[in-house]
Amino acid sequence: MRAEDELKANRLVFYENDIKRADRVLEEFLKLSGARLALLVDTEGHLVTRQGAPVEFDMDSVSALVAGSFAATKEMAHCLGEEEFSIMFHQGKKDSIQLTLVGDRALLGIVFDEETTIGMVRLYAQEAARRLAEIFEKSDKQHPDEAMMTQEFTDNAKDKLSDIFGE
Repeated sequence: MRAEDELKANRLVFYENDIKRADRVLEEFLKLSGARLALLVDTEGHLVTRQGAPVEFDMDSVSALVAGSFAATKEMAHCLGEEEFSIMFHQGKKDSIQLTLVGDRALLGIVFDEETTIGMVRLYAQEAARRLAEIFEKSDKQHPDEAMMTQEFTDNAKDKLSDIFGE
């Protein structure tokens, strides 16, 4: 498979209805776990949605760093003979973050402080990740023609550009 085709096949499209359902899962997760913030990031580093406390940091930068950190950890797992590590944890003096793989194309980032136990975060994060993965799997099944439409659009655009520039 060409690299371009592989990128298209792995692209995850997020529909408004799916985001609303994901937001409800994140809200419920925050209530149960006591965490401060939950964010859903695609594996390319784009923020999909977030729920929880207001933040003073740049969400775009954090989203990109979450994806980069997870990509580096995936390579570390390969070096150690693992397919991947599905959970990462970073502990600070007052805040910590857990990153959990959601399906194979998104990450759940959870920010919590010393008032929240990591056991509660891990327990509820697994369930939230499972429910989020189900939402996106159902969406993929409901919109199977999305990749084909994207390919047709790309092919038509290339043809038009060739006509314009005489290539």
